[in-house]
Amino acid sequence: MNDSSWGASPRAGSWGGEDEGATRMSGPLFRDDAPEPADHSARPDRSAPQPAAPGGPAKKSAGRNLRAAIGVGVGLGVVILASLFIVKAIFVGVVAAAVVVGLWELTSRLAERKGIRAPLIPLAVGGAAMVVAGYARGAEGAWVAMALTALAVLVWRMTEPPEDYLRDVTAGVFAAFYVPFLATFVVMMLAAHDGPWRVFVFLLLTVVSDTGAYAVGWRFGTHKLAPRISPGKTREGLVGAVAFAMAAGALSMEYLIDGGHWWQGLLLGLAVAASATLGDLGESMIKRDLGIKDMGKLLPGHGGIMDRLDSLLPTAPVVWLLLVAFVGSG
Repeated sequence: MNDSSWGASPRAGSWGGEDEGATRMSGPLFRDDAPEPADHSARPDRSAPQPAAPGGPAKKSAGRNLRAAIGVGVGLGVVILASLFIVKAIFVGVVAAAVVVGLWELTSRLAERKGIRAPLIPLAVGGAAMVVAGYARGAEGAWVAMALTALAVLVWRMTEPPEDYLRDVTAGVFAAFYVPFLATFVVMMLAAHDGPWRVFVFLLLTVVSDTGAYAVGWRFGTHKLAPRISPGKTREGLVGAVAFAMAAGALSMEYLIDGGHWWQGLLLGLAVAASATLGDLGESMIKRDLGIKDMGKLLPGHGGIMDRLDSLLPTAPVVWLLLVAFVGSG
């Protein structure tokens, strides 16, 4: 998810500003790539009359290269599902690789935009170890690996001058928690006897929530949800996210999860819509603070890995906890 997921304003192509809501296709496959102007003086003069599009009002635009976005999205889906249902260990490797790339993107942007030197090497090694420990040893293994990673960050940063030491290690510990630690809950779901289906439901509900937000917000959205954080999101889009996720949750718990019931799926879908929305807004805050549009450019039509993980990471512990509460750890 991203800043333009739930937009409903007719002025497509803009990004910043409370009155510059976006209406681009987003969700699991589509993102806007209109660049943020380097400064306010570079923005177009919106007070001047704008020429009307031939044949009537301007149509809502997707903004990004949809062919590339669809191709990358389908390719990622094939890799994820194939590894998920064929060999669990391969999926653990996919998660670990995503974590390392996500950490690289996050630490690179922190260094470029804020001069924050969060040490990547201990974060990458510790992050990958955290994912493996979470799969092999559960929550206990994840916490131990998290603590050791934080300690490694503190020690590694000691090899450099002491200026801004506290700032850098704080950012490093935050990065360790935000990316690999939250990702461990995905592989902890996988460890159950029906683990692939649990992970599939987690991914499905997050994508459905995002899609519902876009579909309803694009068509009916008029009331901004959090204009200072993400001006494209609307309250109508949030309603769509909740409705779609609850419906998908009821079906998923009834037919895909052993021992699950439809009413549990309603609660699960509601929780997913809430956590996915908060996760999206949280990364939007980070990107606005850094003054960037995307965390990276690795995925054509999507941005970076972190731009795909924004709603997934905070949703993983929520889904893990509710599934354990509803049907046990497996």
